[in-house]
Amino acid sequence: MSTTSVAYGDAHPLQRTRWSRYRHSLWLLTTRDLKVRYSTSALGYVWSVLDPLVMAGIYWFVFTQVFQKGVGTEPYIVFLLSALLPWMWFNGAVSDSTRAFLKDAKLVRSTMIPRTIWVNRIVLSKGIEFLLALPVLALFAIIFQAPVNWNLLLFPLGILLQAVLTAGVALIVAPLVVFFRDLERAVKLALRFLFYASPIIYGVADLPSQLHVWAAFNPLSGIFGIYRSAFFPQELDWFDVVIAALMSGALLAIGLLVFRGSVRQVLKEI
Repeated sequence: MSTTSVAYGDAHPLQRTRWSRYRHSLWLLTTRDLKVRYSTSALGYVWSVLDPLVMAGIYWFVFTQVFQKGVGTEPYIVFLLSALLPWMWFNGAVSDSTRAFLKDAKLVRSTMIPRTIWVNRIVLSKGIEFLLALPVLALFAIIFQAPVNWNLLLFPLGILLQAVLTAGVALIVAPLVVFFRDLERAVKLALRFLFYASPIIYGVADLPSQLHVWAAFNPLSGIFGIYRSAFFPQELDWFDVVIAALMSGALLAIGLLVFRGSVRQVLKEI
């Protein structure tokens, strides 16, 4: 008797495991977000890289042409982009998570899938935009002849840690904003502060020595160091990476606890 295997997409929804249904729904919602975002814009994909490119161009001009400050490492534009692009992922996902429940309130109330999906689809869609922007970083690295080393293989580790960190923070923010609407503006202010408190336009090495240990407790320091080490190996500090991994895991655990403890009340409020 011959046996035939059934592809996941052809399987009846009830034959799929709970995790498989979650992944399928997550992917559908994520692709829907990306299609809506790109289809309603004439430039589409260009907008996902234009913002960080303009910001990088401004900071490059200010710090290399105007003040000529010795921050970062040459080529400075590559140094900037290797942290600015992942920052856009973190900033965009956390900022958008403040509207995760309020934007699609009817769908959130009516669907039976785990409500974490409404946060995770934002993290995933912004992460995909980050991946789509990496060719721009590669192009600038080629143009400015930035040397590439074996630390490039650590890129997946940086992506994993950032996904865990971003999901954790977003899971904390999303339900709390439903109860405290002013928190949406507070989050945007906190993100603005965090931008300058993170090694984006500068490196950890540019900070006074007494601040190096404190900088490690910003998990973005270790994560950005992983990305940058592909071109600037001296930017990799395993102490920072370990601290980033521990804090990212802790924030994800806290995020899940906050989310699970508040989701029923959230459904009543929206």
